[in-house]
Amino acid sequence: MASRVLYLLGCAAPPVLRIADVVDDAQRAGWDVCLGLTPTAAHWLSDQLPALEQQSGHPVRSRYKLPGQPDAWPPATAALLAPATFNTVNQWALGITEKFVVGFAAEAIGKGIPLVTMPCVNAAYARHPQFDRSVETLRRAGVRVLYGEGGFVPNAPGEGRPEAYPWGRALAAAAEALASTGAPD
Repeated sequence: MASRVLYLLGCAAPPVLRIADVVDDAQRAGWDVCLGLTPTAAHWLSDQLPALEQQSGHPVRSRYKLPGQPDAWPPATAALLAPATFNTVNQWALGITEKFVVGFAAEAIGKGIPLVTMPCVNAAYARHPQFDRSVETLRRAGVRVLYGEGGFVPNAPGEGRPEAYPWGRALAAAAEALASTGAPD
């Protein structure tokens, strides 16, 4: 088992449909990957969940565990929330944590777990005034937000390019975030 544990947290945006490839890439880079999904992303991938659990060696989580239940995942050394939808970015910045992936990410800020996120929103959503405020709030909280130059650049509504989502950049940023803490690699 790898000593680096990556919580890969995904939302219901088209790039999440490639999550099995991302788990492979992360494992090749030396990560022990724990996959968490929003409920809608888990629904989108419902036929793949058993294979994803076998691939990662951990249960795929989309809900909070019950009180008193042991955690099925090892502690995270870093977390990557990608693709992060408009809704998730705003909920996270505002501290609205009814979804497991948002709740983990919000708490991870306070725990000092290295966090990276890469939004996946179209240009119409990106123009909503709350979105820029949320991105800035997360950045001020120490989250590395890969948005704009060097990260995700929004496209026009209806012109998604899920194959162009820069997953490699996101995984590299997670490794960089962990390295910047001085933790052993």
